[in-house]
Amino acid sequence: MNDDSRYVPTKYDSVFWIDVERIVPNPYQPRKEFSELGLKSLAESIRQYGVLMPLVVSRTEVEKSDGGLESLYELVAGERRLRASKLAGLKQVPVVIRQGDSNLTKLELAIIENLQREDLNAIDRAKALQQLIDEFGISHAETAAKIGKSREYVSNSLRLLTLPEHMQQAIVAKEISEGHARPLLALNSRPEERETLFHEIILKRLPVRAAERIARSIAQERVRSHHKKSLEMVELEKSLTETLGTRVIIETNAEGGRLLIDFFSPDDLQQLVDALAAEREATEKAAAAVAPPIFPNTTQLSDDPIPPAAPDEPAEEDELYSVSSFSL
Repeated sequence: MNDDSRYVPTKYDSVFWIDVERIVPNPYQPRKEFSELGLKSLAESIRQYGVLMPLVVSRTEVEKSDGGLESLYELVAGERRLRASKLAGLKQVPVVIRQGDSNLTKLELAIIENLQREDLNAIDRAKALQQLIDEFGISHAETAAKIGKSREYVSNSLRLLTLPEHMQQAIVAKEISEGHARPLLALNSRPEERETLFHEIILKRLPVRAAERIARSIAQERVRSHHKKSLEMVELEKSLTETLGTRVIIETNAEGGRLLIDFFSPDDLQQLVDALAAEREATEKAAAAVAPPIFPNTTQLSDDPIPPAAPDEPAEEDELYSVSSFSL
C-alpha cells in the first residue's frame, strides 16, 4: 500500500490498522440506503489515494470456542468508507479506537456523523432524528443543538414520517422530492385528495410550486365551507375533470362564480384548448342532427305555423261613402 494510504490526521492521538474482516457493522447505524454508484466512485478514489479519514470503532473482547479471547471491533462511524474499502479490495483500514462508549454514545455518534452528510436521503435523516429523540428522550430543540440545525429543521424533517410508507419510499427512490412532500403533508387530514395529488405529481411530473398551488386551493376550498356545493355542482366538477383530464374547480358566490382549470405547461394548455374545441364541435354536430331536413323544390314551413296578419288597407267601397265624396 502506498504512503498516502497511511496518512494520519493530526487531531487523532493513535491510528491503528485493523483487518476489515474483524470490523462488524454498527447495529445502531441509522443509514439504510447507500448509493452503489457513489460507493464505486469512493472505492476508485481509495484505490488511488487510500483511506484518508480513519474509521471510528470500539473494541470488545469475545470468547473463542477454544476458550481464548479475541478482539472484535464494532464500527461507530465510517460505514460508507468501510464498504468502499471492501469494494477496493483492501485487507486493512485505518481506525481510531474509542474506549468506554455506551450503546447510546455509539448511536449518537453514528447518527450525528450521518446527519452531517449532504447525501443522506430525507427519510433516513428523519428516522435518525426520531431514533435520537426516542433513545435519549430529548426535545426537538436539544436535538437541533446536537446537529447544528434549527428546531424548525428537525420538526419539519420528522413530519415526513407522518406520510404513508409508499410516499416515503417515493422520496427515497427520488420519484418525488422533499419539496413535493410539503404540499402532501398539508393534506394529511384529507387522505383521498392527498393520494390524488401524489399520483398527479408522479404521472404529470408536477413542479413543486404547482403541487403547492393545488394543495393550497384544496385547503382554501375547505375553509370556504359556507360555499358548499350542491350535488349537481360536484357532479359537474367531476365530469369536467374527466373530460379535460385535469383538475377543475367551480367556485360560486352571490354574483355567480368562476371556473378554475389547472394546467402546468404550454402543452397542457394546448391540450385543454383542443379538448374544449372538440367538445364544442361535438355539441354543434349533435344539434344539427336533430334539426328537420330541408328538401329542394319544396315550400318550407317556418317555425310559426300561423303567418303574421297583413297590414290593414282601406277598401275601395269605403271611399264611395266618404264624406269628401258628397256635395250639396
